[in-house]
Amino acid sequence: MESQTADSLPGITEEVLRRFDVSGPRYTSYPTADRFVEAFTAEQYRQALVQRAEGGMVGGGTPLSVYVHIPFCESVCYYCACNKVITKHHDKAAEYLDALVMEMDLTVAQLQRTQTVSQLHLGGGSPTFLSDAELTRLMQDIRARFKLAPGAEVSIEVDPRTVTEQRLRHLRELGFNRLSFGVQDFDPAVQKAVHRVQSFESVATLMAQSRELGFESTNVDLIYGLPQQTPESFARTIAQVAALKPDRIALYGYAHLPQRFKPQRRIDAALLPVAGDKVRMLSGAISGFLGHGYTYIGMDHFALPTDSLSVAKRQGRLHRNFQGYSTHADCDLIGLGVSAIGRVGATYSQNAKELPEYYDTLRQGQLPIVRGLALSRDDLVRRAMIMALMCQGRVEFESIELAHLIKVRDYFKAELEQLASLAETGLVVVEPEAIQVTAMGWYFVRAVAMVFDRYLQADRNRARFSRII
Repeated sequence: MESQTADSLPGITEEVLRRFDVSGPRYTSYPTADRFVEAFTAEQYRQALVQRAEGGMVGGGTPLSVYVHIPFCESVCYYCACNKVITKHHDKAAEYLDALVMEMDLTVAQLQRTQTVSQLHLGGGSPTFLSDAELTRLMQDIRARFKLAPGAEVSIEVDPRTVTEQRLRHLRELGFNRLSFGVQDFDPAVQKAVHRVQSFESVATLMAQSRELGFESTNVDLIYGLPQQTPESFARTIAQVAALKPDRIALYGYAHLPQRFKPQRRIDAALLPVAGDKVRMLSGAISGFLGHGYTYIGMDHFALPTDSLSVAKRQGRLHRNFQGYSTHADCDLIGLGVSAIGRVGATYSQNAKELPEYYDTLRQGQLPIVRGLALSRDDLVRRAMIMALMCQGRVEFESIELAHLIKVRDYFKAELEQLASLAETGLVVVEPEAIQVTAMGWYFVRAVAMVFDRYLQADRNRARFSRII
């Protein structure tokens, strides 16, 4: 879908938004991470790495994507559902960096040769919890074990409260070329309610400095549905963010699941916006960003027309991994650090979620994998369908049939029948030999993808997922 103006929104009404205000996966993978099993072992992951090294897997010679999870934060944000460790004791970082070296060495030993990395991302937690010296050490350790490709995307998540111009300069010197700023909302009442106070002026200053320092891309994360938010207050935040002109914007709906995420128990549920207001916030955000010239990438992402994500969307080269939308080909992902998720070949894997277990396993000389999944033939077929929908908005039956030796109309007979109601609503067009997501359907693409999710269709227990809008 090309860039649009606010008054050319494709027929989205509040009634439609309410209809699709349901829970569902974000499909950074298929099957989704909640389907991982403990029966998948570190040995199976090791074998997958060896197969990649021996060229036994498709893409064995392709560049890697590497994700490094830094779990530490100085203070807790009440909305947070990430794996994190709240501490003001910065000495804890040294032990963690030692563990990362052990994990990297165990991983590289199985890969047998230096691997080229086209995408490196530091997430958390707050990676900027680390000092300049610690970040320098970490990057040196990574570069000693992996070869960063020329032009590689090297990105880091930034807590604006923890960085200065000097820190940004140091990040640039270390080779980072992309920044993601955690903003969530600029309204003071909302910030107080979620225990994350930072001024618009401070973020604006950092954004300007990042451009002066030559960072290629900046992203801003926002959340709607937080306590104390109103459609009017969030509209002000949208206008402020648009004025900053970040290259990319990630807009997430808040999922209040206090039974699963302990920090959320500090949020007074009575202060959360009602469903109708949440719908108006999303509608206003879509109109606002499109009106300021952004392209809607898919699901909950926007980008300037000149950004590489927008270019990839126009050219049909969009991909999706555990970090969200990507311009890089469907490549293997090595996850490093506590709770990190990776993908190698037809396997997914996840590290231990608690630091003591993560440390103990590595000290025993073992990869810290605690669960994962070896994908079945059916998983692979459905992944191809879902990722084509999520990234290109179109599935050509012939490409699926040639790759997986099936007949789409036979294999997915029940699913194609289910798509009829979405077609009547205007979300998809089912052609004789293809499925096309419409302009309106892009805003609800998760609902379209969910039709092909065998696990979800089987149990209907979606309370563990965030809402589509």
